Amino acid sequence: MASQPEKDQKTEQPTAKKLADSTREGDVLMSRELATALMMLAAAGWIVAAGGWFVQSAGDLVRRGLTLTAADVADFAPAEALMRNGAEILLPLVSLFALALGAAITGPALLGSFGWRGKALAFKGSRMNPMAGLKRMFGMQGATELGKALAKVLLLGTIGYWLVARSLPAIMTMAQADLLAAVGLAGQAIGHAMLMLAGGLVVIALIDVPVQWFQRNKRLMMSKQEIKDEMRQTDGAPELKQAQRQRAHEILSGSARKAVSEATVVLTNPTHFSVALRYRPGVDAAPVVVARGRGDVALSIRELARGANVPLLEYPQLTRAIYFTARAGRVIPEELFVAVATVLAFVFQLERMVAEGTAPPVVDVPPSHHFDAEGRRRA
Repeated sequence: MASQPEKDQKTEQPTAKKLADSTREGDVLMSRELATALMMLAAAGWIVAAGGWFVQSAGDLVRRGLTLTAADVADFAPAEALMRNGAEILLPLVSLFALALGAAITGPALLGSFGWRGKALAFKGSRMNPMAGLKRMFGMQGATELGKALAKVLLLGTIGYWLVARSLPAIMTMAQADLLAAVGLAGQAIGHAMLMLAGGLVVIALIDVPVQWFQRNKRLMMSKQEIKDEMRQTDGAPELKQAQRQRAHEILSGSARKAVSEATVVLTNPTHFSVALRYRPGVDAAPVVVARGRGDVALSIRELARGANVPLLEYPQLTRAIYFTARAGRVIPEELFVAVATVLAFVFQLERMVAEGTAPPVVDVPPSHHFDAEGRRRA
């Protein structure tokens, strides 16, 4: 049998996008053994902690139900009696329900799979494919499930046999004790037995969770070609990005392209906005905005600046302030003179500053000129 080409072999770990997509589709890390163990632990804990409370409430309810006095006949109030007796017996049952609900939520939460996923309920024809079902039954997944079932039977059977052998003398003497004592001993024995069995299920769950993680990770493994395709979809194909740049170049007029090449500095934010400034001492009275843009136009300004060796500096707040308060061909607002002058002083000594390893200076933009990406002034 011919082997798969290397590019199609699933040898790479799933990417974050692949994991997120599979989660939305309902393919999440799940362990039925962990859910069962948590439910058993919750039930055993309830029996140990609240079993006596429930038995006492049930006994009181039966005793009151079988007791009839003259006052009950004279002041017959079935609704009041139902509320009083019903609330007393319902409280322990509500606590059991709350524990069960907590256990059901805790299992997926521990595995990072908690949440509602509607796509998991959608119809999929592959689920009705008999061949896929046979593959699951007789494949690695089926062998794993069979191994887990045998392990559960062996482990829980051993624990059950040990519990019965250990408790047999006490069970034989229950017939000689009074009813209440026998019920108490039986409840205690059942609670301890469930705790021991739940402990066995926890052991199985601790083995099952890594197995489920390994199987899911293997199922989601990707080939190198799939990773490349995903990167193309996420970041855009190189030819598409080149076409976008070409359109951005076309958006800028010839005079704007020439102005960018003659700019003193280009400020960025870092990719959403670009502002090209020109300041010629003795010619310009103040720094002039020669070009400004956002999105593709901003990227185009940056590329033109690189091609013309115009310094590019990242000043997000200052770039947005100039973009939203000045037009191309106009001087910058007076409130920004100090901030821009600080940047220009650094640019005019750029070669020496770079040689000395000096970082670009920090500038203060007046609060009145703080803008977000949508042009809204910030408080």
